[in-house]
Amino acid sequence: MLRVGDLEKSLDFYTRVLGMKLLRRKDYPDGKFTLAFVGYGPEDTHPALELTHNWDTSKYELGNAYGHIALGVQDIRAKCDAIRQAGGKVVREPGPMKHGTTVIAFVEDPDGYRVELIEQGS
Repeated sequence: MLRVGDLEKSLDFYTRVLGMKLLRRKDYPDGKFTLAFVGYGPEDTHPALELTHNWDTSKYELGNAYGHIALGVQDIRAKCDAIRQAGGKVVREPGPMKHGTTVIAFVEDPDGYRVELIEQGS
């Protein structure tokens, strides 16, 4: 789960830029928050990411315990190009990880959360 300051910006990033689908969304007026779940397929067979938007909070401190979300991709360079073309921010260009050969890149969502892209075999 990630707490997000602007739900619409975050939904745009995760759906339009990263290609996920909005799986479900529900407002909780008594609690003044909205939960939105995004992912690449149905929740019964695929992981989902919960985005929580507290209506009275527009920004969060990321803290030092959070690392990042990681997603496997087939063609990391093409994915980074597509993310840039969609208005996303690539903060580490594709290249081998430190102390290894796996090719990775990092992008950043509208709240500053890092998303690692890991190139998978073709």
